Amino acid sequence: MIENIEQEKLKNEELISRINQLKVQKNAVLLAHYYQVPEIQDIADYVGDSLGLSQKAASSKANLIVFAGVHFMAETAKILSPQTKVVLPDLEAGCSLADSCPREDFDVFKSKYPDHIVISYINCSADIKTLSDVICTSGNAVQIVESFPKDQKIIFAPDKNLGGYINRITGRNMVLWDGTCEVHDVLSTEAIVNLKLDNPDAKLIAHPECKATVLELADFVGSTTAMLNFTKKDNAKRYIVATETGILHQMRKVSPEKEFLIVPTDETCACNDCPYMKLNTLEKLYLCLKNEQPEITLSEEVIRQAEVSIRRMLDISKKLNLIK
Repeated sequence: MIENIEQEKLKNEELISRINQLKVQKNAVLLAHYYQVPEIQDIADYVGDSLGLSQKAASSKANLIVFAGVHFMAETAKILSPQTKVVLPDLEAGCSLADSCPREDFDVFKSKYPDHIVISYINCSADIKTLSDVICTSGNAVQIVESFPKDQKIIFAPDKNLGGYINRITGRNMVLWDGTCEVHDVLSTEAIVNLKLDNPDAKLIAHPECKATVLELADFVGSTTAMLNFTKKDNAKRYIVATETGILHQMRKVSPEKEFLIVPTDETCACNDCPYMKLNTLEKLYLCLKNEQPEITLSEEVIRQAEVSIRRMLDISKKLNLIK
């Protein structure tokens, strides 16, 4: 067992060395989401949530963007940097939320509300972005919605949990597409109540993609970056975390003196892993960088149409001082 662990460690060290060499040779930038495995987070040039990753993709001067995340994120990078080659370690790294909103079905849904604008969560396909007026992330969703007049009719897609959360705290009545993220929607209120009873001194922090019953119990609700920042500044010592397991790596790095308990999906493990995010590995990342494949390709028309809604998000965020 110990010998196998040592072999794996040496293998990883060799892969990391080769990845770093190739990044320099190819003028490549490695962008990684918080939900990636720790070893990928640790070698990334930037680790962040969807908003931060969008900014980095938009401002990239690299010849090659390697996106350690899921398919819609790599698509967003390609839309914002159309002249740059964008690659994803595993093309099967999709998203249950994005998959819940097919273009054809959403087109029909949208046609029922001709006087509504469409605000879409960034966790959607490039096709859905082309049908949207503005994109948002969990980090700026409330502010994006509130930038429109109260009487503006809005369709919010594809996450009904995030949309419902925004409706409740803003008093809006947005029409919601019926989609969810399987990683967050699966978290049960019962499991969280039990964790809180067993750990009365721990604060519950939750991602707004969770069910309403979960969010009602939370001491803090926010994006992955917002949760990370909250735990850095807050004076509590223990936290129950209702989101994907990957964020714990950054939380433990910046607050090593604090304890973080993930809300598990079941009794078999203390984890809540996104199966798509975890498809990316160091070995796939190395091969992706070496061969510059699989490449993300989109038509010029899709890029042109989808870019409009994403740029609107970035422009609104800058005006509201949400980003620099």
